[in-house]
Amino acid sequence: MAYFSIGMALHSEGSYEDVFEQLTDGLSWSSGWAEEWSPPSKSAIFQARARLGFEPVRDLFQRVVRPLAGPDTPGSWLAGRRLVAVDGTVLDLADTPANEEFFGRPGSSRGEKSAFPQARVVALAECGTHAVLDAEAGPSRTSEVQMARDLVVRLKPGMLVLNDRGFYGFHLWKQAAGTGADLLWRVKSNLRPKYLETLKDGSWLARIVPTSGPNRQSTEPLLVRVIDYTIDDGRGNPEQYRLLTTILDPDVASAVDLAAVYGERWEIENTFDELKTHQRGPRAVLRSKSPDLVQQEIWGHLCCHYAIRTLMADTAAHAGRDPDRVSFIAALRIARRSTAQGAFSPSTP
Repeated sequence: MAYFSIGMALHSEGSYEDVFEQLTDGLSWSSGWAEEWSPPSKSAIFQARARLGFEPVRDLFQRVVRPLAGPDTPGSWLAGRRLVAVDGTVLDLADTPANEEFFGRPGSSRGEKSAFPQARVVALAECGTHAVLDAEAGPSRTSEVQMARDLVVRLKPGMLVLNDRGFYGFHLWKQAAGTGADLLWRVKSNLRPKYLETLKDGSWLARIVPTSGPNRQSTEPLLVRVIDYTIDDGRGNPEQYRLLTTILDPDVASAVDLAAVYGERWEIENTFDELKTHQRGPRAVLRSKSPDLVQQEIWGHLCCHYAIRTLMADTAAHAGRDPDRVSFIAALRIARRSTAQGAFSPSTP
């Protein structure tokens, strides 16, 4: 059933029976037991999903994921550090009372409720390969920043973590930096770190403190490096960007290099597009009608996406290509065809 939860993500438009047949038909014919076997009913599959729960699929994801970028993978490294990004997204869910009660139904800009209950996912993705390396999933009423607090404690030394300005907060920064990972986060331009000195590349050292909270006056400041820049894109009034980083030495990574590499943060948006538009299907809602099975389905989607991205990374490395130049849609179609040909088996080789 853990394989079935991944199969539901791979064949997101199929019914229970369709998904089960896709995963077993080719295997049954190649194994010679097609005439002796009949598929289970929809009810039996549903009951088996309920018995499984979501924890085994979540644990499967956490056990198998690992970084995919090699030393020569384009768009994956700066100053010997692996480029990763953190961001969040929401998923529309089946409109049931149980899902609404557990996950919440966010309000819209017109003061009304959204059409569907929504789950929130905050993920850590490898910029060069789009592989999701870690994730937190929960109710939409839980903020991205709150979920990020649970995620960043699992960052690793050797990472350079890119983050958008909506995530910045002193305590989250301190928590993430305490893992030994390096950080490169955009902050709002009105954030005013305490200036210390200007470095040779035009960046500057500063100290940051909490901007609110009861103990902010007694909190120990943190040393950061600040990069201010604009992008000459032809507009008369270019937007001002401000980045904070834990890489304090400009000889390790210059301000120009850091400003340029920050653009890799947008790769995680492409990752969410792959998951939501192509793998799940555009304007589709997750099929599960209870919170436990919704979470099982989410982790099944993450497992499926990682498997496809592993195939793409291996293919790109074999051909000497950038993984960004390999089509996710083509890889998804190939994976779907392969399961129908008996190449998908849970048994040990």
